[in-house]
Amino acid sequence: MAKQPRLAAGRARALGLPTRGTTNPNRLRRVDRWMVGSAAVRRALCSNADALLVDLGYGATPVTTVEMAARLRVVRPDLRMVGLELDPERVAAAEHAADPPLLTFRRGGFELAGLRPVLVRAFNVLRQYSEADALQAWDGLRGRLTPGGLLVEGTCDEIGRRCCWVLLDETGPLTFTIACKPSDIATPSDVAERLPKALIHRNVPGERVHDLLLALDDGWATAAPYAPFGPRARWVETCRLLAERGWPVLDDRRRWRLGEITFPWSAVAPVEVG
Repeated sequence: MAKQPRLAAGRARALGLPTRGTTNPNRLRRVDRWMVGSAAVRRALCSNADALLVDLGYGATPVTTVEMAARLRVVRPDLRMVGLELDPERVAAAEHAADPPLLTFRRGGFELAGLRPVLVRAFNVLRQYSEADALQAWDGLRGRLTPGGLLVEGTCDEIGRRCCWVLLDETGPLTFTIACKPSDIATPSDVAERLPKALIHRNVPGERVHDLLLALDDGWATAAPYAPFGPRARWVETCRLLAERGWPVLDDRRRWRLGEITFPWSAVAPVEVG
């Protein structure tokens, strides 16, 4: 059995380990943009009477929480956003950005401070955990969603040019998305270092995510004639080739042009041994 993530000290009994706190303005713009365009996210936000969102582990400054709230208000203007951090000093420092009741900050971790949100974004939170503990955290977070709620968990680099994330509901993982700035990569597999914890150790022969990254690199090589039209055109052609070759690509050219590509979780799910 995987060990439970340790409890942070304090009366709140917040679950989890403190993060490095690294953050930058617009670091999470790609996942925010994807959530705004996601039919599943829009449906969840619009079908709940109380659109309560949680940004889990926002870091040393609250800038990405503020940005997420502003971007998703395009979908649901009356949403309430709560930023959660384990470090009470980070919570205190974020108070200047608060706009209660629409935007507040609290001390909390995987227990979500007792909240039952319709949407949780947890980015760059699980990298320090083992794969088993990260999967256990998934289960705990999913169990704390309101009915019909969603969890978006993933990882990105320091300035948000290479990102990967998983969309989950109460039943488990649903989709896997890669998003990047095409001009920032030599090959699509450059995003491998930003795979979520559930997949990063599975990028080895025999695993589905490894096959996917190989297929992306092969498509990128085949799309080399599109390079004179720019990296974005080459990325779009790479995505088109994957779909043509039978990969279950869930999105279309409109999203590909943003440097995204999304697959059902089954396309990358870890291979079970035994």
